[in-house]
Amino acid sequence: MDIASLHFLVAEGEPVQRELMVGMLRHMGAQQVTTVSDGPSALRLLENGVNAPVSIVLMDLFLPGMDGLELIRRLGESNNKAGVIVVGGQNTDVMFSVETMAQAYGVNMLGTAGRPLSAAKLESLIENYAPPAPTSAEPFPPEFTFAEVGRGLQADEFDPFFQPKIELETGQIKGLEMFARWRHPQHGVLGPGAFVPVLEKARRIDFLDWNMIEKSVAACRKLHDKGIPISFSINVAPTTLQHPQFIAQITACMERHRILADYITFEITESAVLTANPHFLERLLRLRMMGFGLAVDDYGTGRSNLQLLAAIPFSELKIDRSFVDGASKRRALSTVLKSYLGLARSLDRRSTAVGVETKQDWDFLQGLGCTYAQGFYIAAPMPVEEIPTWLNEWRHFF
Repeated sequence: MDIASLHFLVAEGEPVQRELMVGMLRHMGAQQVTTVSDGPSALRLLENGVNAPVSIVLMDLFLPGMDGLELIRRLGESNNKAGVIVVGGQNTDVMFSVETMAQAYGVNMLGTAGRPLSAAKLESLIENYAPPAPTSAEPFPPEFTFAEVGRGLQADEFDPFFQPKIELETGQIKGLEMFARWRHPQHGVLGPGAFVPVLEKARRIDFLDWNMIEKSVAACRKLHDKGIPISFSINVAPTTLQHPQFIAQITACMERHRILADYITFEITESAVLTANPHFLERLLRLRMMGFGLAVDDYGTGRSNLQLLAAIPFSELKIDRSFVDGASKRRALSTVLKSYLGLARSLDRRSTAVGVETKQDWDFLQGLGCTYAQGFYIAAPMPVEEIPTWLNEWRHFF
């Protein structure tokens, strides 16, 4: 990382500590260092910049005028992308909680450090910083009406794309997760944000779900016929699962494409499965007894009731990307990630880490005993026709 290109802000009330941190940064090669002695001044500079936007802020918790906790909250509320390093004399439990709180606010937390601050510790925290991705200059697609989305479905413009899921221990491909895409004739390939909210608002998400289920099971048959007997994961809304005809329809679909239930896993978000509704639990149990897999998706985002979670007959726990990306570098994230993986093991379930973006993420998850990994480090979602070629390339790579 080119430290000389970064703009540092040192927010520290004590002059001696402030100069000490500035000296360390200068010694490392920093050329843009701004200092403030209170919280309000720090917030103004973080919001408005001075000559250049702030890349990384080093802050004390006990800032005059606005303490570090409020400053962190304000950064989260404004979606500020500056990296944050908190330096203080508090015990490790307090500093761990600060880091966890900052993550919950969505702050780009690089880590915490106790006093006295060492140059080696500061340098290791700065290495956690990644510049924000440049924003796309392409215009956003227009908002679509329910009628327009319905026309697209009727015109067969929606297709499933598939992202590989890899077993960390062996490197073997163990499944494909379906992601719905709209091949719009004017706007190109669009993701779920362009059409799922429209269908949900109209309470017709089942239109999309059944379109994707049918095409995904057909894709499963296509790969099986090519000698690739791989499993597929399909995201479904709880309202689709709860429909009285769901069991009959999925049974007919599987028979039509000659696919065994063992090859299909239904993914349901954590917030959707956290219910004590006996009818919904009965539906999930029937699917498991038929041989289908059930995955709890986006785990960690729904404030789980563990008693309810244990009652769900799921076969796989998919850990949300917010707990995976950067966990190898951030103690708070790694602690939470380890607890989720431990939960999956204790319930005798498989675990999948979503959002694996780097080799460092991959290596870290291997060391923790995670079952599967999924993310752009492995592959982006792709049409089913591209899977055989990608699979050959992956086998040579791994």
